Amino acid sequence: MFKDRVLLITGGTGSFGNAVLHRFIKTDIGQIRIFSRDEKKQDDMRHVYHDPKVKFYIGDVRQLDSIQEAMAGVDYVFHAAALKQVPSCEFYPMEALRTNVIGTDNTLQAALNARVKCVVVLSTDKAAYPINAMGISKGLMEKVMIARSRVAAEMGLTFCGTRYGNVMGSRGSVIPLFIQQIEAGQPLTVTDPSMTRFMMNLDVAIDLVLFAFKNARPGDRFVQKAPAASIGVLAEAVKRLLKADNPIEVIGTRHGEKSYETLLTREEAAKAKDLGDYFRVPADNRDLNYNVYFSEGTPSMAEIEDYHSNNARRLDLEQMMDLLLTLPEMREAMARRGVGAEDGRQRTEDRAGKGKAEMLKAEMLERSEKTCVSEGESPSSLEVRLPEFRMKVMNGKV
Repeated sequence: MFKDRVLLITGGTGSFGNAVLHRFIKTDIGQIRIFSRDEKKQDDMRHVYHDPKVKFYIGDVRQLDSIQEAMAGVDYVFHAAALKQVPSCEFYPMEALRTNVIGTDNTLQAALNARVKCVVVLSTDKAAYPINAMGISKGLMEKVMIARSRVAAEMGLTFCGTRYGNVMGSRGSVIPLFIQQIEAGQPLTVTDPSMTRFMMNLDVAIDLVLFAFKNARPGDRFVQKAPAASIGVLAEAVKRLLKADNPIEVIGTRHGEKSYETLLTREEAAKAKDLGDYFRVPADNRDLNYNVYFSEGTPSMAEIEDYHSNNARRLDLEQMMDLLLTLPEMREAMARRGVGAEDGRQRTEDRAGKGKAEMLKAEMLERSEKTCVSEGESPSSLEVRLPEFRMKVMNGKV
């Protein structure tokens, strides 16, 4: 799929760009171009990777001619350049507009001019029912992508998007802050312990982008079915893994924060396609024939609910700890405190053992039911005997 192809990553010096490099650097991809305005981070990456397949371009998506030069000869684009911090975007909304909206439009225009085969635009759960400048700018960014995708489709090109929630350990994530506070002996500052957020690591974020790349039609947006957790559970999980007893200090909600995030609005859910681990939201490609537009609407959505972090699968403390163990920075922090490898391995083995036990119980139940049925027991006999056997199995007595 990527053999001998050229991939451009805008905002490529960030967490996502680095994770993509880790994933692709040893493959048969032809070239990876890192486009950003941060020469220091580019120089750091250059010294880390030392690979001729990685090329660095200094520029700014806010300037069309800048991104246009980097786009020459590119086959695919992952557009990750963005202002992502909610409080800073609240104070400087025009900066969010220039980067997240105009910068995206410039990137897509340059991709059109260069006949780039596929562009995946990265969005956020804050674009759904937005209440802050960052979310509003990202929501408008999605609209820009959809509008540009109509033109791109006529040229045989695909512009599409992804939307995901909290990427743990990425720039702006609270997890590095919690680790820093624990190591400094400070209280863990939590805005509201009952707030919920979607949780996913960078590998899952890349999987979502690659799924969109492989399966998208012009204007599609893809949403990951991610689990969620409360901020209180997240803070406690970090403390447990680092064997810390720092107190938790509730500091109150910051500018523009919501109590929970939405990945799929009710209106989007009405037309979304369930693809198992993902939702595909097709573009609304109705034209401006107003008679049709106003007379043909969407069926009643009264029974449809939006997909948000309060009704998604909720991680408990144990599950949150398991997910945190997938983060390199968490394992490094554990090692610094002398609770790294052995504790992590033991925990993983314990959880795996529990999982195998549950699978064995399920297999025993299935075999017992099949045996009872094959022996020709009457329905009334089965109704009495099977529940008793199930209880014995679940209590470990069989």
